[in-house]
Amino acid sequence: MTGAAAGLYEDLVLEHAKHPRNRGPLAGATHVADADNPLCGDSVRVEVEIAGNQVRAAGFDGHVCAIATASASLMTEHVRGGSVEEARALVVSMEALCRAPSDQAADAGARLGELAVFAGVRRYPARVRCATLAWEALHRALAD
Repeated sequence: MTGAAAGLYEDLVLEHAKHPRNRGPLAGATHVADADNPLCGDSVRVEVEIAGNQVRAAGFDGHVCAIATASASLMTEHVRGGSVEEARALVVSMEALCRAPSDQAADAGARLGELAVFAGVRRYPARVRCATLAWEALHRALAD
């Protein structure tokens, strides 16, 4: 990613880090899970409201860095309104994007749309956990 595209994606992360969506306790949450990163001290709680097979709402809170905040904010926007299976598939794709070999990450990125902005964290192993922390909590919440 170069030039204007890189700037656009950086702007997206910065916007969600500075003005996160769906941050704070979620009234009506039916599923809740926490995830921690002991290496940097980040801690996140993800709350979702599930009715039938639909994720009606999603929120997060905690003490997290800018990358983790942006990732959690974008995550809540992308899972809201979809099915539980779609949310689980997003978790798998996000993990692949951030951790898998390049060819598998490219496939995941194609499915993730604007979430592919986090592909660059693969170059910084310490930041992978930041980008995937809320997704780990979502995975646990959906398994509840």
